[in-house]
Amino acid sequence: MIRIAAATLFLAALGMPAHAQDAAAGEKVYVQCRACHQIGENAKNGVGPLLNGLFGRTAGTIEGYNYSEANKKSGIVWDEKVFAEYIQNPRAKIPGTKMIYAGLKDEKRIQDLIAFLKQFDKDGKKTAQ
Repeated sequence: MIRIAAATLFLAALGMPAHAQDAAAGEKVYVQCRACHQIGENAKNGVGPLLNGLFGRTAGTIEGYNYSEANKKSGIVWDEKVFAEYIQNPRAKIPGTKMIYAGLKDEKRIQDLIAFLKQFDKDGKKTAQ
């Protein structure tokens, strides 16, 4: 029990999730995102930009999408920590963003969504995780 608590504290100190990510569960969470965002080999920009290759990408840089000035000037490079903060409350993380989503509050569902999104490279091909 002490080892589990110590491991949890260690991972929390690193800013990493203390539970496993589940891409299959994340695909179910993504259903909420699908109304505005596409992902995969045939993805296109819609109401929101496509999400292929999200992690490591600078915010506001997908060609052909009309981002808000706030998003373009945010200086954000998407990683798991930044995305988790953003998806909880997009307008708090980037005041002035066009994203009208109220936010995803459940940490496990956020981590699962991250696992799902991480599967797709910049060309929308699924990569082995």
